[in-house]
Amino acid sequence: MEETISIKDIFKTLKKRWKLIMLLTLVAALISGAISYLLLTPVYESSTQILVNQKKTDNLLDSNQIRSNIDMINTYSVIIKSPAILDKVIDELELDQSLEQLSEKITINSQENSQVFTLTVQDSNPIKAVKIANAVSGTFQKEIKNIMNVDNVSVLAKAEIKEDPTPVKPNPVLNIAIAVVVGLMAGVGLAFLLEYMDNTIKDEDDIERLLELPILGSIQKITQVHNKG
Repeated sequence: MEETISIKDIFKTLKKRWKLIMLLTLVAALISGAISYLLLTPVYESSTQILVNQKKTDNLLDSNQIRSNIDMINTYSVIIKSPAILDKVIDELELDQSLEQLSEKITINSQENSQVFTLTVQDSNPIKAVKIANAVSGTFQKEIKNIMNVDNVSVLAKAEIKEDPTPVKPNPVLNIAIAVVVGLMAGVGLAFLLEYMDNTIKDEDDIERLLELPILGSIQKITQVHNKG
């Protein structure tokens, strides 16, 4: 005997277990909010823009040179995070962290067919993030002349500290929204699981559905009325 669930049964289950569903949703949102605001360390971000462009004495535009500069950005992305650059930054800023830890904070992004790439640093201290970004870009600009024997790097925009910096991570609103969805799904799933495991007979519909027997009649509950006087 195969059991089928109708839309009526679905809404009946949701109506019956709505308190459980709302409770799990609320608990998930509260836990996510508490973790986001109280436990997770805020992370701030600061960026600099670096231009790769060979210096020339005339105004002629060499397309081959531009293509070479664009292709060289991939190499520069590796050099920026190398010990040749980061070791000097650690010494300059007297950072209490290893080369690997500093490298993990740095991200290089470049747009397709662009001679400009962005150096982004993330740190729990917004001022420190700015200092690291500027130190890395400045050190790279100086050292690339000796490493590659070229002078085609310039810093377009330095990192600056904002008056009221906003952390990029965590995102409490997004985390809570995800937690609400997850809590809602968990609540609905648990509601249907409890309903599936509940094999007790509560009304006439359960008798017809489980026993496949017609209902000939029912006895209503009689409430005793006391007369005053």
